Amino acid sequence: MYDETGALYLPSGSGRIRFSRKEIGQMLIAVAVLSFAFFMIMIPGSASTNVLVFFASVSTVAVVTGFLMHELAHKFMAQRYGAWAEFRIFPLGLLMAVIFSFMGFVFAAPGAVYISGRLTRLQNGLISLVGPGLNLSLGAAMMFIGMVLPLTDLSLAVYLIGRINIFLALFNLLPIPPLDGYKVATWNIGVYVVVMGVTVVLFLFSMGII
Repeated sequence: MYDETGALYLPSGSGRIRFSRKEIGQMLIAVAVLSFAFFMIMIPGSASTNVLVFFASVSTVAVVTGFLMHELAHKFMAQRYGAWAEFRIFPLGLLMAVIFSFMGFVFAAPGAVYISGRLTRLQNGLISLVGPGLNLSLGAAMMFIGMVLPLTDLSLAVYLIGRINIFLALFNLLPIPPLDGYKVATWNIGVYVVVMGVTVVLFLFSMGII
């Protein structure tokens, strides 16, 4: 549905969740670039077409669940609190994501949801926490499913998608502005320590370190 300004919106119980055409386009760009970055770090030196398709599919689904849904969680919660919230790309972040992918690392900050409005300290903290919290929930669930299923391409894909979600949670929880971790830590250091601790444990487990 579209409002009087031409923006796409979804009716909800507490108002409208709006998307501008510019925002949708920039989200698609960010998803495409970040999917390429994860694809580049996952593919082996030489691979068949089937292997390339497998890792392209894994990277795309991982970015949709781990990045896009992360940003939408921020957006939806902010709009439900009555704030303006729209996603915008970081051109430098997009470039760094591509460059670092050739070095074997993903710089996962191609853009973010910008928020404006009268929000309480608690609301700001919860908006910042909901993104990595979603990554943690999805990541833990997918890794568990991937481990209990018989070893197939599907179970491997589910496990890898879960591991990428955990990595994205860890990256976003770094206490460096403007990342979510900095905002959560300045809001409630106790909550930050607990969430970061759980994230680190899950990340180490996903990498087979513990």
